[in-house]
Amino acid sequence: MAGRGPQTFKKRQKEQQRKERQQIKLEKRMQRRQESEKREEPGPEMGPAEPAAGS
Repeated sequence: MAGRGPQTFKKRQKEQQRKERQQIKLEKRMQRRQESEKREEPGPEMGPAEPAAGS
């Protein structure tokens, strides 16, 4: 049981790195989403669609 300490430390470091990468990916996703929303805003023809009168 002498080898348990470093292994646990490695696991903890690995888990922290995994969470850090996950956070970075989330930030990138949110940034892309905000950029795509900004691109869609200026167009007045992109408004809500009105239902057809004949339906």
